Amino acid sequence: MDLSSFLTSLATSFIIFIILMLLFAWLSGKPGNSVVYYPNRILNGLDPGSKTRNPFTWISEAMSSTEKDILSVSGVDTAVYFVFLATALGILLISGLVLVPILLPVALTDHGKNGKNGKTTSNGTFSDLDKLSMGNIREKSPRLWVFVFAVYWVSFVTYYLLWKAYNHVSDLRAAALMSPEVKAEQFAVLVRDIPAPPQGQTRKEQVDSYFKAIYPDTFYRSMVVTDNKKVNKLWTELEGYKKKLAHTEAVYAESKGKGNSEGARPMNKTGFLGLIGAKVDTIDYCNEKINDLITKLEAEQKVVLREKQQASALVFFTSRVTAASAGQNLHSRMVDTWTVVNAPEPRQVIWSNLPKQFYQRQIRQYVVYFIVFMTIVFYMIPIGLVSAFTTLANLKKLLPFIKPVVKQDAIRTVLEAYLPQLALIIFLAMLPKFLLFLSKAEGIPSESHAVRAASGKYFYFSVLNVFIGVTLGGTLFSTLKTIQKSTDTIVPLLASSLPGNATFFLTFVALKFFVGYGLELSRIVPLIIYHLKRKYVCKTEAELKEAWTPGDLNYGTRFPGDMLILTIVFCYSVIAPIIIPFGVIYFGLGWLVLRNQALKVFVPSYESNGQMWPHIHTRIVAALLLFQVTMFGYFGVNKFIYAPVIIPLPICSLIFAFVCSKKFYRFFHDTALEIAKEELKEVPNMEVVFKSYIPPPLAGEKSDDDQFEDALSQISRSVSSV
Repeated sequence: MDLSSFLTSLATSFIIFIILMLLFAWLSGKPGNSVVYYPNRILNGLDPGSKTRNPFTWISEAMSSTEKDILSVSGVDTAVYFVFLATALGILLISGLVLVPILLPVALTDHGKNGKNGKTTSNGTFSDLDKLSMGNIREKSPRLWVFVFAVYWVSFVTYYLLWKAYNHVSDLRAAALMSPEVKAEQFAVLVRDIPAPPQGQTRKEQVDSYFKAIYPDTFYRSMVVTDNKKVNKLWTELEGYKKKLAHTEAVYAESKGKGNSEGARPMNKTGFLGLIGAKVDTIDYCNEKINDLITKLEAEQKVVLREKQQASALVFFTSRVTAASAGQNLHSRMVDTWTVVNAPEPRQVIWSNLPKQFYQRQIRQYVVYFIVFMTIVFYMIPIGLVSAFTTLANLKKLLPFIKPVVKQDAIRTVLEAYLPQLALIIFLAMLPKFLLFLSKAEGIPSESHAVRAASGKYFYFSVLNVFIGVTLGGTLFSTLKTIQKSTDTIVPLLASSLPGNATFFLTFVALKFFVGYGLELSRIVPLIIYHLKRKYVCKTEAELKEAWTPGDLNYGTRFPGDMLILTIVFCYSVIAPIIIPFGVIYFGLGWLVLRNQALKVFVPSYESNGQMWPHIHTRIVAALLLFQVTMFGYFGVNKFIYAPVIIPLPICSLIFAFVCSKKFYRFFHDTALEIAKEELKEVPNMEVVFKSYIPPPLAGEKSDDDQFEDALSQISRSVSSV
């Protein structure tokens, strides 16, 4: 890509962002759009804002908002995400203040490679942008010492800011866990791998007697996990008919107001997709199905609670100190029995995974890791092909008939600017749901844990396939003939390709922050979907609310995407320092836009009190390690005999990660007892705590606690205390 194509791409992305921001300023002021642009405020009973106010007030509101505002509106997990954004922004900003003014003049004023016989990028022409990169420095040049200093500077800035961030997030987590508010998960533990009950004893009696003997004063009650497959199916079908009945009644009521006092009663066919079968009155049919399903559901609930108990349970204590202690202690001398861990939030529990046994979970984990490895390997093939084939030079070789088209300057410029990046983004969009499915298949018990696991897989996939795959794919394809002649040229060619690929990643980052954050802010797609549903689908308030419910920040895909950008900027920060301002804009603009979205749009679907941070920290260190190893290799290719001075840095990174893990990680896995001992503002109602964990399909139409007598312990109903 030449300089004109790069500037065209940048200018076009910026114009798109301005248009999307103006659309947001206009559309967000329309009263009918408030539920799309201010759903968080509406759900919290707050005023969405006056339509007559300055359309750019959101910028000042986002910048003036405090961490307390984020905590009160969106919780600790969202606040921790902003700590990550601020940390990444700080690393790049402080690094850039030193690297950009020093490295760019050093590279620009060295003319060793910019000449007739000098080395060039892979397309055979020396780009103007390459003159601003390390690719313009001669081999063995003493100027390379400046770049060695730059690697050390980036590394130590990262260590310092990560250490500060880990301390800060630890404080946030401690403050959340010390909250005087009663939280159900702080009074419960999850018990898995329960052995077979002794002869003549039920599973309930086995669990109760086991924990009553260990915690005689604070054990409250237990809830044995059951096989809910059939009852879940009945409950889902019942809820579907209830929604259909409400929708049909709304349609019928609407028909009465159209000049027909009696209205037209909706009819439907009972066969496949309503296309075949007998035609019936929809309202009467739904009522019949609901009554029939309620009877079946109640009968199945009793069968489930009596006959389908599993080797897992939730155990409740009247003291959160006891619950915290139980969740981190070894209860059995055999690790594959009586596994006790902290209970997840009620809304997070993945019930189908709780009964999975110890060895089954271990086997599943290794199988999933193998599948992920194979996915990474085989995804690298299409990613590499995409990066190779979507360069304009390669497309002309493969598709000669397009040459007349791409000779047009305007078309050629647009294709060079966007084609490879768009192809890459589309490929990446196909993956997250598959990785989340695999993570849940491991037997993970909570949604937040599954999201963290999927996020880690997606990060390593992105780095290996996008960063490494694009770099290797494009270079190998364009230099295949050279490699065939002399295999000794592989390593030098790959290393020398790094500066040449910088323009691709510059455009990729620009496309992500201008177009990506522009779409995020404008919410054009959710707005269109909402208005289409409102006009053609929604007939009840419940359907309308479901149409505009925004969801959460979606950490599982958002964080790996951010980490990919951070990894790219890390690895090119010294080789091509011009990328650093792009990284600063990405994280700065992301902080601003997402601050607005967190305060006004997104609604958290769970709260893990910052348990994502250790995973974020580890992956930032992994990105830093990749940067350090890359630089060591690049110095070697440049025949810099002092390249080994870089070797201490990867060692420092490993030591830093080890120290942080030993110092901080345990608190993010378990609750410290000094935190759990803090007083609550009121005595917890243990029945409310207990019932919050009852799955909706087992709650039934009637709130009758006696129906749980076979699966739920009735040992203790005494007044609870902290």
